[in-house]
Amino acid sequence: MKPPLLLIGQGSNDDADSAEFGRFVHRLRCRLDQRAADVSGGYLERATPRVSESVASLVARGHHRLVALPLSLNRVGTEFPAEMARVQERHPTLMCDYGRPLGPDPRVLALLAERLNDAATEMPKLRPLELVGGRPRLRSVDSAAIELPAHIEPGETAVVLVGEGSTDPAGNAEIHRVSRLFWETHAYDFMTVETAFVSVTPPGVPGGLERCRRLGAKRVIVVPYLLFAGGMLERVWAQALAYGAGHPELDIRCAEVIGDCETLADVVIDRYEEALQLVP
Repeated sequence: MKPPLLLIGQGSNDDADSAEFGRFVHRLRCRLDQRAADVSGGYLERATPRVSESVASLVARGHHRLVALPLSLNRVGTEFPAEMARVQERHPTLMCDYGRPLGPDPRVLALLAERLNDAATEMPKLRPLELVGGRPRLRSVDSAAIELPAHIEPGETAVVLVGEGSTDPAGNAEIHRVSRLFWETHAYDFMTVETAFVSVTPPGVPGGLERCRRLGAKRVIVVPYLLFAGGMLERVWAQALAYGAGHPELDIRCAEVIGDCETLADVVIDRYEEALQLVP
């Protein structure tokens, strides 16, 4: 039997994020069950189960080796190695192999392109909008409120790729790198792909939108570089909506997150198999 896969999330207080993380763990469990490998998930902070609890459960089930994989699009911070060091102190006979973060894998970029295209080909926008629970929602309107947008060419459309934001300059630089990769591989017909961040570091979502407006964009599509829906996505949408309220001439659309899907599971399974092959 292969060693189990431990998916490690950062953790948040958001129930929607935790629920989607749980569904993704279940998807991986169903997939890897065919390869006789157990799958578990744990969080570094704020949510349960914590990594230490998940590891203790695996050890109690008789596992003496595991593959730990940070379910992250970004660089791994100091929390991950520090937590795994504490885990091995508690379980000194446990062997841990480590998988690489997902990062800008070509399949991840392709998923972003799908989300971008979905947002670009949405039905005509309805106005007015309001925030409900932090997310943009349509009010009840009659047919007179339907706005048919004029035809806008891809060359008049800009993209804002939004990362979480970090105090780590190298991590923020990685998001800029992803924007460039995404533009060159999937969005070259668009005017530009600008980078923005949800919090901590500038530019924020309004700053990214403002740059696109000054460059002459008629439409801007906000693409969250996020794995799962939740509070972070709601903040992206809320910031975009607030900016759009002051610039009604600009067609602003918001794409969905990457989300729990089979392609994302393919990437994780490849990272898992890669970690096993690196073991001498």
